[in-house]
Amino acid sequence: MFDRWLPRKPQPLTGAPAIRRQKTYSGQSGYVYQYYYEGHRPYKRDRQGGTEYVFDVSSDRKTSLAVSVLVGDAALEDWQSRHGRTLHASERYAVAKMALFQAFDERPNPAAMSVDVQVRAADVEAILITLDIE
Repeated sequence: MFDRWLPRKPQPLTGAPAIRRQKTYSGQSGYVYQYYYEGHRPYKRDRQGGTEYVFDVSSDRKTSLAVSVLVGDAALEDWQSRHGRTLHASERYAVAKMALFQAFDERPNPAAMSVDVQVRAADVEAILITLDIE
């Protein structure tokens, strides 16, 4: 009953590598981003659930922000039901990372990265075709 008024503390992140590796991506937006993978956790928002992948992102090497890529179960289930198999954890991570790159390319500036990246079923399909995953 009180869940509506008292937000729950998010679960801790899991799955991060023991040694963080900084990676760089040059976006079509003209900005160069440095990022670290921080880990993932389940999420539940607006009656939708899935996995939240968290990246620490910087565009100026001075300040950084946490960027969440939300890969919904419904978006994955659509692809999985049409292909007759479940996606492995590494394939799900690949979807999240490619969605992050797409946001780097499409968002007009680094400040726009503060909004969560939502992965839709059409995004999953397009990303997996690009990666040649069937």
